[in-house]
Amino acid sequence: MWSTIRKSGLLAAAFLAITAGSARAEVVMDVKVPFPFIVHGQTLPAGMYRIERDGTDVVLIRGEKGNKVGMFVMTMPAAGHDPAGEKPSLTFTHYETQYRLADIWESGSEGREILAK
Repeated sequence: MWSTIRKSGLLAAAFLAITAGSARAEVVMDVKVPFPFIVHGQTLPAGMYRIERDGTDVVLIRGEKGNKVGMFVMTMPAAGHDPAGEKPSLTFTHYETQYRLADIWESGSEGREILAK
């Protein structure tokens, strides 16, 4: 009886380890933003950023090369097409003297719109 319970426990642990390992974030792009910009009310400095997505509506924006800023952002599918063509890109809206991150485009037709906070 105990050996059956142990085997079941080991199988369950192995299954969890395999499924947890396969749920890795995908790097959408590495991008240099030459100006400070706002995401959900937080101003992020100009610099290098890595954009990652794990297949859900959540995107991670993480500073690179000494820029230790990072945040998770809720998104939804964006309508339209990437203004940069087929290359991954970020789009911003300009309000007075500030830029706000509006969309993250992975390809010409696959983009994510940043949800307002």
